[in-house]
Amino acid sequence: MSTPRPLPPVVYHPAYSAPMPPGHRFPMHKYARLAQVLEDEGLIGPEGLYAPEPASFEMLAAVHDPACVQQVLDAAVPPTIERVIGMPVTRGVSDRAQAAVGGTLMAARLALRHGLACNTAGGSHHAGPKGGAGFCVFNDIGVVARAMLDAGEIRQALVVDLDVHQGDGTAFIFEHEPRVFTFSMHGEKNYPVRRGPSDLDIDLPDGTGDETYLAELRAILPGLLQRVAPDLICYIAGVDPHESDRLGRLALSDEGLAARDAYVLETCLPVAPVVGVIGGGYDDDIDRLARRHAILHRAAADAWRSDLARPAA
Repeated sequence: MSTPRPLPPVVYHPAYSAPMPPGHRFPMHKYARLAQVLEDEGLIGPEGLYAPEPASFEMLAAVHDPACVQQVLDAAVPPTIERVIGMPVTRGVSDRAQAAVGGTLMAARLALRHGLACNTAGGSHHAGPKGGAGFCVFNDIGVVARAMLDAGEIRQALVVDLDVHQGDGTAFIFEHEPRVFTFSMHGEKNYPVRRGPSDLDIDLPDGTGDETYLAELRAILPGLLQRVAPDLICYIAGVDPHESDRLGRLALSDEGLAARDAYVLETCLPVAPVVGVIGGGYDDDIDRLARRHAILHRAAADAWRSDLARPAA
């Protein structure tokens, strides 16, 4: 009998932090800083960080337009498409996008094996069938859920997307796929303008704070789990609902985010394995932002220590 792991598996790759033009709005350095924060806080098990393999062309092209995938892999994305994505698709950004998808795939498979695992990137939910958008090159949750369904690793997935922005790309990818239920709770007056057809969307007014947010979530999640009966739950734990996030419009505190993540895990883990990804978060102070993203990993460690995680049957 193997010795139980003291902490849930955590996936990271150095390629997550790609070089960006000076002054670019996307906080690319948060990923490397998050990994350091997790090490400093003792949230990485003795086996260390798990390093993923990059996602293959075939896996990416099963969800995204193959021509767009090839342009990304060649670092030859037309300027008009780069503007939609919101960043230059350099070789570093291309490698990062493949690594992040591979990281979510590894974390999902580790979650099936151990009950819970987290990626230190992921949640690129604006990338859709036609290609990238909104700082998202490839949709990691979309690619991973599709690959695992096709391989027979899972039969039913639930996406719990609590980023402040609606998960439009994920919704379009799985618009006609009943084996993936997409739930997005987000700000009603935020990006994207054109919303995707999620199975369940909850729009929250500007300024929504901890109490109202958590009450809404508690009213929805238990019944949703019973209705969907997933065998894998993909949790996008965006921290952009935070009151100081520069691209959010909600008003959650650090304590509110911690209560949200703890509630999601304690409610979901008895039902099915959970793979957590960090989603969006935007702050000029990278250290502060990385510590905010670490809230998911702290909650995962607490849930693990409480023996809530159960491997897939």
